[in-house]
Amino acid sequence: MKNKKLAIIGASYLQLPLIEEAKKEGIITYVFAWKVGDPGEKAADFFFPISIVEKELILEKCIEIGIDGICSIASDLAMVTVNYVAEKMDLCGNSIEATCLSTNKYKMRNAFFENGDPSPRCMAVTEKSELDEVSLQLPVIVKPTDRSGSRGVRKVERQKDIHDAVTQAIEQSFEKKAVIEEYVEGEEYSVEYISFHGKHYFVAITQKYTTGSPHFVETAHLQPAEVSEETLVLVQKTVEHALNSLGLQNGASHSEIKINGDIIKIIEIGGRMGGDMIGSHLVPLSTGYNYIKAVISVAMGNEPDKPSNREHKYAAIRYVFDDEDLMVFNRIYTEHPDCIKEYKIKITNENVTDSSNRNGFFVFSATDKVIIQKYLPIPLTSRDYATKHLPMRDEQVLAPG
Repeated sequence: MKNKKLAIIGASYLQLPLIEEAKKEGIITYVFAWKVGDPGEKAADFFFPISIVEKELILEKCIEIGIDGICSIASDLAMVTVNYVAEKMDLCGNSIEATCLSTNKYKMRNAFFENGDPSPRCMAVTEKSELDEVSLQLPVIVKPTDRSGSRGVRKVERQKDIHDAVTQAIEQSFEKKAVIEEYVEGEEYSVEYISFHGKHYFVAITQKYTTGSPHFVETAHLQPAEVSEETLVLVQKTVEHALNSLGLQNGASHSEIKINGDIIKIIEIGGRMGGDMIGSHLVPLSTGYNYIKAVISVAMGNEPDKPSNREHKYAAIRYVFDDEDLMVFNRIYTEHPDCIKEYKIKITNENVTDSSNRNGFFVFSATDKVIIQKYLPIPLTSRDYATKHLPMRDEQVLAPG
């Protein structure tokens, strides 16, 4: 039987589990990305040094190859090319319109508003916008319209600070636009789904830990999140309705929400698997579900295995910002080395302002929730953030094995 051919957009470490899983399934991998020495360049069966935004060039090459499917994980930018090629080649993906709605925060908000999905009110701004009179009540969140990973995100509590926040967000934006949205109180969670031909299947709900104001950079994730069964049912109903509002019918989706009592607000939804190793690592550790295999199945036009929603373990990832996080890593290695599943830690003095410049991570898992909770961060207030995140010192990091 002829081997199937899968195009993968992106070659960073985030795409590596996708490449490896496809090869394990006997699928030939064709990876497209700018050549910078990323791990996917070597892991792929065939690598093409074409930027992920060059969708026409990638389409031309994919037609020449005769691919059977195309996908990516953990990248909004990559999904633009994924779904463009899929639509042009009549492969399984999401429409160009759905891709536009799920990669642009302002257009996403409008779709939610038009379809009655609970979401923060917002306004779009450019460099030419008049910012002296913002119609939304302070505090507000300012963010680029088309970036992820907390890039350019800032909470603003004073009118005089809005201009600087907008300028920073626009600098991070590909289309040079930003959104100002009302700040929503509540605990933060993310929700993973797999969809096929418009049917949505719940995969997992994750509790999010962040630095808090002003940048809200993720410090850790925990699966499964501790929510009541009643709340989970409401979350699923809310997210599935919103997926339909955006027209997302195929593949993984990553929804970020806030819960405050019985009120749920959708912060944003990406038409792809969640980054930060939520989908690639935490989901299989906590549920036993091969989420990446499901993504590949859908991309190849096949119905994926259904999630069983059985909780096997508790799984978490903690990110390294400073000395305190290093000490926690050393503690877990000393006390429960068998819980550590993967880690990567570097020593720098760079100020962490978004997820791209954190100083590493460690993934850990156990059947006992108490063990996991011992090594998770304590939720921070905005006042705590300024004193906690100090420059890192050169310190020995214990390495399992």
